Amino acid sequence: MAAAAVPLRGLGRLCRVLLFLSQFYVLSGGESTDIPPYVMKCPSNGLCSRLPADCVECKTNFSCVYGKPVTFDCTVKPSVTCVDQDLKSQKSFVINMTCRFCWQLPEPDYECSNSTSCMAVSCPRQRYAANCTVRDHVHCLGNRTFPKMLYCNWTGGYKWSTALALSITLGGFGADRFYLGQWREGLGKLFSFGGLGIWTLIDVLLIGVGYVGPADGSLYI
Repeated sequence: MAAAAVPLRGLGRLCRVLLFLSQFYVLSGGESTDIPPYVMKCPSNGLCSRLPADCVECKTNFSCVYGKPVTFDCTVKPSVTCVDQDLKSQKSFVINMTCRFCWQLPEPDYECSNSTSCMAVSCPRQRYAANCTVRDHVHCLGNRTFPKMLYCNWTGGYKWSTALALSITLGGFGADRFYLGQWREGLGKLFSFGGLGIWTLIDVLLIGVGYVGPADGSLYI
């Protein structure tokens, strides 16, 4: 009996060692359970043809005719599940799109970074270098992030109607210039009584046509 118990104890120790090694292998990353970051953008069990571009891999044809309809053969990325029109699981499918590069898309199809350091009110109008990214549901050729020169069009929250009302009612005291952040001009109007009324009338016209704007160079709202 004692002789038979020795091999059993040895076998038990071996099983415990193997179990420890298997757990150590999993915890050390040998069997990765991480979810790819793109999966968060991919709706589960939705139509494959409606998946965002980050969820699929397509065989693009760069020799297609610009502006013409084109079809691309696509497959879903690992860990992404989708279905066809009959709600059957699908891995390979076709996407219909227009042949054009991402930077050729119309403005509503991408988002660009804004700049609050350029002068929106200037002659000529200033531009700034923006980084634009195509919206998830839009498919196109080439890089989905691209640079683009855009006109400065940001606003600091100044209202044209408020500036014009102040210019008409309290313009002789420089209230309109103070409101727009132009302190020097505001003090000049205040101590000169609106340039004896002449400066006041000129400012009413200039603010009315939008020639005089906020001191920070932003647009009216």
